[in-house]
Amino acid sequence: MLTARVTAQRQRLGKAVLRDGGQVAYSVTGSGPFLLVVPGWLSHLELGWAVPVDRVFHESLSSGRTLVRYDRPGCGLSDPYDGPRTMDLEQATLTAVTEALGMTRFDVLGWSMGAAVAAQWAADRPATVARLVLYGGWATGASIGDEDSRRHILGLLGTHWGLGSDLLTELFAAEADAGTRLALNEYQRAASSAQTAVALLRLAYDLDVRAALPRIEAPTLVLHRSGDRAAPLDQGRMVAGLIPGAHFVELAGRSHLPAIGDAESVITEVRQFLRLPRLRRTAPTGLTTRQTEVAALVAEGLTNRELAGRLGITERSAESHVERIRLRLGFRSRAQVAAWYVATGPHK
Repeated sequence: MLTARVTAQRQRLGKAVLRDGGQVAYSVTGSGPFLLVVPGWLSHLELGWAVPVDRVFHESLSSGRTLVRYDRPGCGLSDPYDGPRTMDLEQATLTAVTEALGMTRFDVLGWSMGAAVAAQWAADRPATVARLVLYGGWATGASIGDEDSRRHILGLLGTHWGLGSDLLTELFAAEADAGTRLALNEYQRAASSAQTAVALLRLAYDLDVRAALPRIEAPTLVLHRSGDRAAPLDQGRMVAGLIPGAHFVELAGRSHLPAIGDAESVITEVRQFLRLPRLRRTAPTGLTTRQTEVAALVAEGLTNRELAGRLGITERSAESHVERIRLRLGFRSRAQVAAWYVATGPHK
């Protein structure tokens, strides 16, 4: 069996221009044929890259593919936007990103709300989609909870963005550890304003792609976790049932976010469907032997002075090592270096 190894990547950022002149931020990692990721609710390309589990997930998809991600208008690094949120805007955003990168035919991975957006794109533009993967999606947003619960969540987000964000992190990342949940809370609040969060969640509830799904021609893989607390499992089955020839895989787990919980199973299914080699379990960071040794000590919680004593170097040298590691991995803090080392497991 062919295998590939995950390597540390640097994302390359760019901007695409919408017809109204607004700019949409996108990132590119890896090399090979294009794989376009249509995101879920909120995103921030820069801050998300600093969340270890999220970065490992996307680096794993970048092995053998040129992975393209983007921030919606009004989110993350994209320009502010206070206009209406519609499927037409979602499709126009995809058009701007793909045209900016000269993408004509590519694989697509859409998850959560992005699954509906990706499905609509594939139905309307069949010539552009080679293979389609839909994770944690739904055919109709009206199936997500009842009307009272949807009204309650929208009201909480609009009046108490912090509490609303905490609630949705619990819902989306049920299997995350406390540190990751805290990082996701901060990430969501930094990704958009409360008004944008409400508008996008309302759009998610309003989307209905049941008419589009039977028109999809691309080979399609539908993934859904059995205990997903945000999107009902039967909606995943409905999506697969309405797409001609779609293959449905039910995965174990309760988390809605694909990078949380058993992310390896998601990655394995996606890579197999895209005919990419299976990844090795260990994921080298791209650091030198000395840098890996220093990262391990950072993960143990050692200060620069303690690092210097353990390695027999000066404190200034220890500080320089940590700074180079941080820059190599694109992180802002020692805590992120430590979390990355633990998450990627080069020491196992």
